[in-house]
Amino acid sequence: MQPHVSIFEALVLGVVQGITEFLPISSDGHLAITAMLFGTHDMPLAFVVMLHAGTLLATLIMFRKDVAELLTAVFHALRAPKQALGTDDGRMVLSIIAGTIPTGIVGLLLEEPVEAWSSIKWIVGLCLFASGLALVVTLYARSTDVKVFGFRHSVLVGIAQGMAVLPGLSRSGSTIALAMVFGMAGPQAFRYSFLLSLPAVGGAVLLKALRHGALSGLGVQAAIGAVVSFFVGMGALYALRAAVSRGKLWIFAAYLIPLGVGVMIWGAMSP
Repeated sequence: MQPHVSIFEALVLGVVQGITEFLPISSDGHLAITAMLFGTHDMPLAFVVMLHAGTLLATLIMFRKDVAELLTAVFHALRAPKQALGTDDGRMVLSIIAGTIPTGIVGLLLEEPVEAWSSIKWIVGLCLFASGLALVVTLYARSTDVKVFGFRHSVLVGIAQGMAVLPGLSRSGSTIALAMVFGMAGPQAFRYSFLLSLPAVGGAVLLKALRHGALSGLGVQAAIGAVVSFFVGMGALYALRAAVSRGKLWIFAAYLIPLGVGVMIWGAMSP
C-alpha cells in the first residue's frame, strides 16, 4: 500500500518543488526536510513523478525558443553535419550531449545510496551548506566571451549536475556557479544550466513513470501537486533569471548556509 498524501501536503509539496527546483536552494533537500517534518519519508512514486513533471513543463515553456533552435540544429546536423556543427547551436547540442552522459553515469551510481541519505539530517544539512558555498564562489567568477563549452568543461558541468542527486546539493546552483567559474556570463550560464537539465530531468521523469505501478497512485493530490509546482516554478524561473542577470546569485547563500548548519544541528540533536 502506497503512503497517503493529503491535499494540504500536496499543496505544500507543490510549492516547495516549484520554488526549490529552480532557485539554487535544492529541491531534493527541501523535499527531504518537508518529508521529515510531515513524517512522510516515502512519498508515492506517482506523486513524485507529477511534481517533477510540473517543473519540467515550466522549463520547456520558459526555454521553448532555445529548445526549438536546438532541435532545428539536430535536424540540420543529420543532413549536413559539418555545416551544422560549425554553428553556436550545433556546438551547444554537442556540449549538452557531452554533459548529459556523465550526469547519467553519476546519477545511476548514486541512485541507491541517495534514497537512504535523504532521511539522514546531517547529510542533507551538509549538502545544503555546500550549495551555499558554491554560490559564494560566483562572487569571484570573471566572465569572458565564452558562449559554448568544449568537451572538457561540458563533462565537468555534467558531473556537477549528476552530483546534484545528493539531497541538498542544488542542481541549478552547482551548474550555474561552475559555468560562471569557467567563464560564462551569468545569463548565458543560466541558459546553459537549464538546457543541460532537460535531457537529465526528462529522462529521470520518464524512467520513474515507466516503473511497474508507478502511475497507479495517480489522483487529485498528484494533479494538485503538478499544477502548483508548474505555476510556482514559472515564477521561480523568472526570479532566478533576474537574480543571475543582476549578479546576485550569491544572495541565496545567505539562506542556504544557515539552513544547512541548522539541519546539521537538528540531526546532531535527534535520536
